[in-house]
Amino acid sequence: MQNLPQSVLFCCDHNAVRSPMAEGIMKKLYGFDTYVQSVGVVNDLDVDGFAIAVCREIGVELDKHQSRSFEDLEEMGETLSGFDVIIAMSPASQRAALDLTRFYHLTVEYWPIMDPTGLGETRETKLNAYRQTRDQIRERLKEKWGDR
Repeated sequence: MQNLPQSVLFCCDHNAVRSPMAEGIMKKLYGFDTYVQSVGVVNDLDVDGFAIAVCREIGVELDKHQSRSFEDLEEMGETLSGFDVIIAMSPASQRAALDLTRFYHLTVEYWPIMDPTGLGETRETKLNAYRQTRDQIRERLKEKWGDR
């Protein structure tokens, strides 16, 4: 188990499912000990309703999350070099993070987190897929930084 970093950036494809879930769950687990943000390679989707629903089940609110891209983050005045670690949850976001940070001394980790979008036919099977993703993220966080 490692010490909590001062700042973490989670990224995935659209900042609509995995990375907002990770941001919300990390804030719930560790409070404000670490500065946490999330982005997508592109910002073309709102936060997914199933992601909102399954996170609410564990007391994590995603309703007010505003999806953003790497570019949006920079336009808001945040620089990638300001983060201690970037955790990519999709191959595309890993490539983007590595490309955008090639001149910085920071860690880019790849966590192969399941993308639940498009899985399941019924509402309940869809929710179960999103729960698996949520629980996968929560377990990875606890493995890395402990359970508080």
